[in-house]
Amino acid sequence: MIIESRAYARAGLLGNPSDGYFGKTISIIVRNFGAHVSLYQTPELHIEPQEQDRNLYRNVYHLVESVSLTGYYGGSRLIKAAIRKFVEYCEQNHLRLSNRNFTIRYGSSIPRQIGLAGSSAIVTATMRALMQFYEVEIPLEVVPSLVLAAEKDELGINAGLQDRVIQAYEGCVYMDFDKELIERTGRGRYERLDPRLLPPLYIAYKTDLGKESGKVLNDVRQRYEKGDPQTLEALGQLAEGTERGRNAILERDYDTLHELIDRNFDLRCKIMNISDSNMELVETARRCGASAKFTGSGGSIIGMYHNDEVLNKLVVALKRINARVIKPYVF
Repeated sequence: MIIESRAYARAGLLGNPSDGYFGKTISIIVRNFGAHVSLYQTPELHIEPQEQDRNLYRNVYHLVESVSLTGYYGGSRLIKAAIRKFVEYCEQNHLRLSNRNFTIRYGSSIPRQIGLAGSSAIVTATMRALMQFYEVEIPLEVVPSLVLAAEKDELGINAGLQDRVIQAYEGCVYMDFDKELIERTGRGRYERLDPRLLPPLYIAYKTDLGKESGKVLNDVRQRYEKGDPQTLEALGQLAEGTERGRNAILERDYDTLHELIDRNFDLRCKIMNISDSNMELVETARRCGASAKFTGSGGSIIGMYHNDEVLNKLVVALKRINARVIKPYVF
């Protein structure tokens, strides 16, 4: 029997980057893109390498492009980290695993390096496949913390819970990363919101942005840990805006939600450096009458639009700067 599992891209609608600082966020799943894992029983455990895992290139420029998009180690390291954390969890919780091996392969249609959580999707899909193969039940609220541990503890990836929560729960989720709760249990409070309450949303990304060699440096973590007043105030306002956004969604107050999405990005600009390419995305979308903020760490934006006329303007204007516009499938 072949086990197939999936995990989808995600977009932060409100609150990020406060999720890494005991804040609050609202995120949606983006079913337009996903990572998939296939797993089946075999005599030995084998991780099938994909193109990004092979050390074969057409020339030096192909190598540079590959490293820019997928890093030096490809995606198989994500599979290894997921397997290790899965086994550790089972051992710690006295769950016996059957004496069976498997072959596992993965693939992903999630565009790389544009803030749609491609790496965590691979880990999440792997966790789901392992649970099914070994017939192990891991509580849903635990899965995001386990996925984060695989990336952060095993691979040193600087990440937070938000991406892993929405990829585990799917749909639309309000998250409260209360400090006391996180430190005590390793997880926050997660509340599902009905995706049917959401206004018309769009996502846009530059098709060549993932190939940028330069990265904008930010020192938010250091300023946060030093107690910088401006940083703490901005992060606090991001969390507060998420609470207001939750109420706006529940009440279908889309004018307020529109303002909060824009304000999220404006607050981010106060504490983080924004590249010219990313700024161009946001400014172009806003000139069309749409709201705009990053979906994650940068590279793609999300916002709402009031009618099809605005959507058409978005498609035309963003195409001029080599950006693609999609309507996210949330359910």
